Amino acid sequence: MAVQVIASSYTDGPSLTAAAAASCVPTYFPTTLPAGYWQIGRIWRVTLTGRISVAVTTPGTLRWDVRLGGVVAADTLAVLGNIVAKTNVNFYLEGLLICRAVGSGTSANIMNQWRLTTEAIINTNIPTTGPGGGYALPWNTAPVVGTGFNSQSALTLDIFFTQTVATGSMTVHQAIIEQLTP
Repeated sequence: MAVQVIASSYTDGPSLTAAAAASCVPTYFPTTLPAGYWQIGRIWRVTLTGRISVAVTTPGTLRWDVRLGGVVAADTLAVLGNIVAKTNVNFYLEGLLICRAVGSGTSANIMNQWRLTTEAIINTNIPTTGPGGGYALPWNTAPVVGTGFNSQSALTLDIFFTQTVATGSMTVHQAIIEQLTP
């Protein structure tokens, strides 16, 4: 299988602490995909690693998404933060994205599924009892295609993080989007 890097980072993204959606990758990471880039069956692997913190009393939820031209085209959906305080613990997030439809307007879409491994999510082991837990995402719901987008126009690619409370933080240390070609 051939692999082509679409975007990658060599420095940390911003340290996000607000309860709002924000780009989580370095400012040079977002790239513009040309009009007509998407084809049915095109496959991406998205990998993010970094550190994350959640507060004990108000862990809130954690969510990552891939945006194309401002549209949330692929989304982990919300996952519950750990009710045990976690400070600067590792996270590893990997997603598989496959284009299911192309077209103008909002007719293009991507099926996406994710795997998140970290101690910062609900129901995970404490470090003395074993490695941090992980979940297939979206958590507690069936996978569905993301929001439709216009694949016939040039689209800016970016990755966002959202937490529902401003009591935690998240920093991406490494990010890569790879196009997989059979």
